[in-house]
Amino acid sequence: MRLTDFINKDAVCIDLKSNDKTAVLYELVDILLKSGGIKNSNRENLFNILCEREKLGSTGIANGAAIPHGKSDLVKSITIAIGISSNGVDFDSVDGQKTYIFALLIAPPSSAAPHLRALARIARLLKNKTFRHVLINTKSSEDVIKLITTEEKNSLRDK
Repeated sequence: MRLTDFINKDAVCIDLKSNDKTAVLYELVDILLKSGGIKNSNRENLFNILCEREKLGSTGIANGAAIPHGKSDLVKSITIAIGISSNGVDFDSVDGQKTYIFALLIAPPSSAAPHLRALARIARLLKNKTFRHVLINTKSSEDVIKLITTEEKNSLRDK
C-alpha cells in the first residue's frame, strides 16, 4: 500500500486559509469534494463524520500535524486530502502546539485494516522532522506528491 495511490494532486492544498479547527475541517472536506468522486451535496455528511471522530479525541498528533479521519460509504476506497497552513491552526493537538500539516483520510466502512495501515503510514511519515519541514515549505501540490512518493520509496528501501 502506497499513500500516493490514494492522493491526487487536486486533493492537495498548500495554502489553507482557515484559522480554527471547524473551518479547517470544512476546508479539507471542500478540497476533497473539489478533487472529484464525492458529490458536493455530501459536504455536511463528511464534515459531521469528522466532527464525531474529533469528539472521541483530537486527531492532532503533535509536532504540527493532524490526521482527521473517518469512515463513510461515500467513498469506494481510501481517499486522502492534504492541507498545509503556513500560519498554523489551534487544532487541540495533544502537545498543545499549532498544527500546520493536515492529512484528511476517509475510508469505506468495510476497510478497517487498510484504514489503520494508511493511518499508521501517515503518522510514520509525519514523525520525521525533516519530512515535515520540507512538506511545509513545498511550492506546489505536485511537489507534495513527489515528496511523499520519495519518502515512501526511501522508507521501503530502509526496511
